[in-house]
Amino acid sequence: MSALHHIAITKAGRSGKPAITGGNLASVRTDRFLARLEQEPQPPNVPPPVMSRTRMLLLWATLGFYAAIVAAVWATTWLVDLDWQVMLFRPYKQWPGMHAFLDYFVVLGQRGPTAVLIAAWLGWRCWRQRTLRPLLVMGCALLMLNLSVGAAKLGMGREGPHYANVIGSNEMWLTGDIFPSGHTANAVVTWGILAYLATTPTARRTLSVIAAVFALGVGTTTVYLGTHWVSDVLLGWAAGLLVLLALPWCEPLIAVVERHVLALRDRLFGVPAPADAEPAFEVSARPRPATAARAADEQRSHADAAVPSGTWPGGTARGTAGGRLRQPGHAHSGRPEHPARPVSSR
Repeated sequence: MSALHHIAITKAGRSGKPAITGGNLASVRTDRFLARLEQEPQPPNVPPPVMSRTRMLLLWATLGFYAAIVAAVWATTWLVDLDWQVMLFRPYKQWPGMHAFLDYFVVLGQRGPTAVLIAAWLGWRCWRQRTLRPLLVMGCALLMLNLSVGAAKLGMGREGPHYANVIGSNEMWLTGDIFPSGHTANAVVTWGILAYLATTPTARRTLSVIAAVFALGVGTTTVYLGTHWVSDVLLGWAAGLLVLLALPWCEPLIAVVERHVLALRDRLFGVPAPADAEPAFEVSARPRPATAARAADEQRSHADAAVPSGTWPGGTARGTAGGRLRQPGHAHSGRPEHPARPVSSR
């Protein structure tokens, strides 16, 4: 008898419950794994993030940091001196053994490969959870990233370290497109999307750490390789974080787009609309009223028909019109009944 079986039998004897052997345990784990590959019966009931007060404070703080970096480079302050010192230090020459590995690692911040990788994962999540929100959130985030970072690059026109002209200058308003770092901002957004879309606190914390490691690693790697200034990387981190913090503003639009796309899919593929819950029994054979006024008139007519003869129609009879049996009520005490008029002899 193996040690695992001995421990299981001992625990079972103490607790009086059947023990789970190694084979049963493997079967349970296999069933859980296979269940993760199947579609969920319905989309997860997890509300999307909202623009809370904390998020707004972080957004404004990041925007202030963004503006401070731009102002520091534009004014050629100590930050520009740090850029030149690190560039002239040439880290890739100081530690050449890391060059081969970091050449591959920096691809984790390149837009094409990371977008395909993350889109494949989110596409599987869309299929499993029966929702388009993960892919729509990613598309919205990449659109905001391309517009904001692209406009900043072209607007400030800063040259990179390999194309610098004057030592000590900020190299702005030229023909470059290096400020902010696109690799860094893309790493923040693409990997941060996974944490943004997490449905449990544990998953969100774990994925946030992974996204932070990749974003920090990609940014420092571009400085090591000499393709970006230090200030480029700082601004890239801020640019990517601004996109993630602003995503809750896009959630209403994402919900509208998802609803229209799913409705279009149903029309194209002939998917029937979900049937409404039918009542326990039919109230009337007439078609359902189209307006609220017709519905009120029909309900009033059913109520009058259900009141027994001799009872005032507006009396205190209890029950629901048409759907349930009504009990005889009492005549209204404040309004005497009028005798029936004689039938005309004509």
